Amino acid sequence: MPELERLCAGHASAVLAFELANRAFFAAAVPDRGDAFFDRFPDRFGALLAEQESGVCAFHVLVDEDGAVLGRFNLVDIEDGTAELGYRVAEHATGRGLATATVRELCRRSATGYGLRTLRAATVQRNAASTKVLIKAGFVAVGPVDPAHLGGEPGTWYRRDLAHDRSHTAV
Repeated sequence: MPELERLCAGHASAVLAFELANRAFFAAAVPDRGDAFFDRFPDRFGALLAEQESGVCAFHVLVDEDGAVLGRFNLVDIEDGTAELGYRVAEHATGRGLATATVRELCRRSATGYGLRTLRAATVQRNAASTKVLIKAGFVAVGPVDPAHLGGEPGTWYRRDLAHDRSHTAV
């Protein structure tokens, strides 16, 4: 059974393998990260861990039983009870409801573990699968995204109020 884990230094090689193996798949749905991302991956990964340590972001990986990364689920720009959600799932793991289930789980954790009240997420218009995930996970469209935020592509902001999630505390 896949597990959602908070990103740690031990995930570095599995995250890089995930990103490399799925680069073309991701680029078909969202702007490509570019060669510099891969060339400077160790530095970038260290910077992510530092951001997480500072409390500005909370990064997660969905891992299978063998420790391979199936997806990345991130909360960025955490401030005043709000964060932006971003995620990506490996091509071979799509179509099984993993993204929707994991986004729902991260919504629960966001409310009960991180004290967040609202999550926002942006999708490019050509990414119908991501739009479906957000809607199934309780997000609603709230307006257009500045294309500069999405690598120059048009898109839509989605929002989810987490207030009702607070009553479901972890045991």
